Amino acid sequence: MEEKTVNIPKISCGHCVMTIKREVSEMKGIQSVEGDETTKRVTIKWDAPATWEKISGTLQELGYPTS
Repeated sequence: MEEKTVNIPKISCGHCVMTIKREVSEMKGIQSVEGDETTKRVTIKWDAPATWEKISGTLQELGYPTS
């Protein structure tokens, strides 16, 4: 399993975190998505077929690019 914690500056509230969790969790291979609106950080754990490139692309499409 792979894990990555990223900073997402555009997170402004709990709704932003819930959107990220809901959308990323729908991807095949995602094990968990945890986020905190106060720190603007999200931790994602995944296995294949998910890849960081796919996850990052999904975040970009949602309007929450990582920094």
